[in-house]
Amino acid sequence: MNPRLDSVLRGAVAAVQANALTPLYALPTAVRRRLAGPPIQIDGNTLDPELQLLVRVEKLLPRTTKSDAATARAHLKTLCALVAGPPVELQRVTELTVRGADGQLGARLYVPRDAGRGLLVFLHGGGWVVGDLDTHDALCRSLSRDAGIRVLAVDYRLAPEAPAPTAAEDAIAAFTWAVDHAEDLGADPSLVAVGGDSAGGNLAAVVAQQCVRRNLPQPALQVLLYPALDLVNRRPSRDLFSEGMILTEDDIIWYRDHYTPDPKVRTDPVVSPLLAEDLTGLAPTYLTTGGFDPLRDEGAEYATALRAAGNDLTYVPHPSLTHGYANLLNIPGTTREAQTHLTTHLKSVLY
Repeated sequence: MNPRLDSVLRGAVAAVQANALTPLYALPTAVRRRLAGPPIQIDGNTLDPELQLLVRVEKLLPRTTKSDAATARAHLKTLCALVAGPPVELQRVTELTVRGADGQLGARLYVPRDAGRGLLVFLHGGGWVVGDLDTHDALCRSLSRDAGIRVLAVDYRLAPEAPAPTAAEDAIAAFTWAVDHAEDLGADPSLVAVGGDSAGGNLAAVVAQQCVRRNLPQPALQVLLYPALDLVNRRPSRDLFSEGMILTEDDIIWYRDHYTPDPKVRTDPVVSPLLAEDLTGLAPTYLTTGGFDPLRDEGAEYATALRAAGNDLTYVPHPSLTHGYANLLNIPGTTREAQTHLTTHLKSVLY
């Protein structure tokens, strides 16, 4: 790399350390491409160059090792603030409480201007250990505005303080509360969906399954963004992308061990929904995977299983994206295209 580009890259790293991605992505496209380096191609897929730049800059930052839950939670808050961009303006955002499995949970209702009648109960990612209403505030605002629907984000209880299946039971209780109170929230009870990213996608899949098993009201749609679905079995994508692509193998093990300190619970479909024996009769599904995500193969396998069981499925693989792309709202390129595809689908079903 020539000295001028090297200087630019050092400036980009400094900008990221200062929690400001805007200067990095304000650089001319040609400069960003050169900073990102030669295209990364793995397993027939080419990494989106805008994400490749972010991955490269991230590798130059001081490595943050997950030690305890509190430190990891603070780190995720910092990262999410970094990539969020300016807050999306909505008609209103309201703090409230919803029913959990054992008491009340914090929640946040997002209402856009000119809202339709649909409601998405959103369950944040973070390995069941980190994440909260604030880490996914930007994503929920964007979903609400662009799909024209209400979004109810739920602050379910986290591990290790509340190990599995606490988060799943909280999610089930919160979803059924949302259906029961849909009209109070300004929504149609028949248009209440459930969704989430990563660990939140796991919980959304559990909600959809358990609503059938427990004879509860079913979601109008389940939205599974690069979900974690199997805490027992390992697939090739775990080896292909074990390092350097946002979510690492060490991360996966750390989250799993905190959420399920008792390995015996990992085979339960309330923890690993991909292991459910019967997948018939589930809510219509919108499921995405990233081509550079260690969880890619379990998501693709669940899509195949859902289709084989006769379910209505919209499966959208994003070959050039990494895990966590939905939170990267301040990055141009394919991440924005993926967000547009999602919100268009949400609007078509729930508006």
